[in-house]
Amino acid sequence: MNRSFAFIAALLLTALSVSSACFAADSLSPVHFTLEPRNGNGAEIQARFHTGTTDGGDHNWSDDFAAQELAGLDVAALRAAGQHPLRFAIVREAGRLDCAGSGGSSHASGDCAFTPNNGFSNALASRGIVRPSSRQSFSMMALNVHLALADAIRSARYPAPTIDQLIAMTALDVSPRYIGDLAAAGYRPAKIDSLVEFKALDISPEWIGGFARIGYATMPSDQLVQLKALDITPAYVTGFERLGYGRLPVSSLVQFKALGVTPAYVESLQRAGLARLSPDKIVQMKALGITPGEAAALPR
Repeated sequence: MNRSFAFIAALLLTALSVSSACFAADSLSPVHFTLEPRNGNGAEIQARFHTGTTDGGDHNWSDDFAAQELAGLDVAALRAAGQHPLRFAIVREAGRLDCAGSGGSSHASGDCAFTPNNGFSNALASRGIVRPSSRQSFSMMALNVHLALADAIRSARYPAPTIDQLIAMTALDVSPRYIGDLAAAGYRPAKIDSLVEFKALDISPEWIGGFARIGYATMPSDQLVQLKALDITPAYVTGFERLGYGRLPVSSLVQFKALGVTPAYVESLQRAGLARLSPDKIVQMKALGITPGEAAALPR
């Protein structure tokens, strides 16, 4: 795993542990649930799940569900006064979570048991993907990983992903459409980790196209990541082109942005009589804090 992807994955897993996430042990204790209707109506249900793990961990997962996604739930009983037995199931490609408890007056609680879908695991294996562990199967169920994602990855001729990569891509909403749209735009990141980086930074086909139109087509993935991470836009680049700095190297653009060099700063240097400074010289002057007024007094 490269350093950049490891950083993104760490951020991702931190976010997941707080909100709508996966549990982090190979063996799960019974899963406890609570339910409450959202905004006082039964059309949307907020479900919270809590479980311990065999390694002593303590993990939470919460999400909002349309009532029909909680198969078999008696919404009327959930909202009615008193206590009533309640059952429901969350059924997804990776497995199902069967829950039973009691509830009423718009609150319910109880316990759940998870059953992995062996057919889903077999389908992953047939696509060259290692069979998931119980923990991974639960994580894929919680995040609703689809086989269509694995198929889109294969159609785009990427290597077979790991289970953790499938989980990370689903959590970041790397969809088959996103993969296909990148390919249609003539761009295919070299690695799945790069694809995850792209989505984490919101690098879209439209954003890439904006750079292609000003002469920056087919940039390597790492350069696109650098540009996006620093919020370098096509408008920022064309600002320098109008001042005579056409097709600046990405490395120069990155240095400019990191130091706060703007087209306005370069233009002020030109008005001070420094019209033919190299990008490296501009970087040096900005790094030293030289103002346009001070630049005008420099020996030519």
